[in-house]
Amino acid sequence: MKVFAKPFILICVFILAGGCGYSTGSLLPARMKSIYVDNFKNKIDIGREVTESTRYALYRPGLQNSLTSEVVDRFAFDGNLKIAKKEDADLILTGDLVNYTQEPLRYDRNDEVEEYRIRIVVNIKLADVAEDEVLWKETGFSGEATYKTMGRFTTSEDTAREEALEDLARRIVERTIEGW
Repeated sequence: MKVFAKPFILICVFILAGGCGYSTGSLLPARMKSIYVDNFKNKIDIGREVTESTRYALYRPGLQNSLTSEVVDRFAFDGNLKIAKKEDADLILTGDLVNYTQEPLRYDRNDEVEEYRIRIVVNIKLADVAEDEVLWKETGFSGEATYKTMGRFTTSEDTAREEALEDLARRIVERTIEGW
């Protein structure tokens, strides 16, 4: 019995030491060291007709500027890519802000909204400057947050909007760095 125990233990150690292969580093090629984040364009159609699917859509002036700043800050925080001028960058990220919604999630017994979800939606594209090709393109990419209007965990729409911007920026950086 002891003859089989040592090989079995060694095999288990090698399997456990191998882990799942997760890495916190960038999956981008080593030559890609910098990124330029173009200013997001606000493409929210403020004149569109209200339908069942768009009845909670809103327009927030300047939201595209806050989004651009948040994405740049998140890339700087991540540290895998250096923020660069357009002419010096290896990658260029461009995007359009296409939707901002505030959806009711929960009502009280008087049919007053107790909780909302803020969702910010963009269409984005990442291009490789040296190869002059699009590495990936995403439509309907979103970030979201919720906030409560009643009770002891009450927060404001402004706070939730900031959280949704942070969530969206984090997702954009992860999509860029990790490739998924």
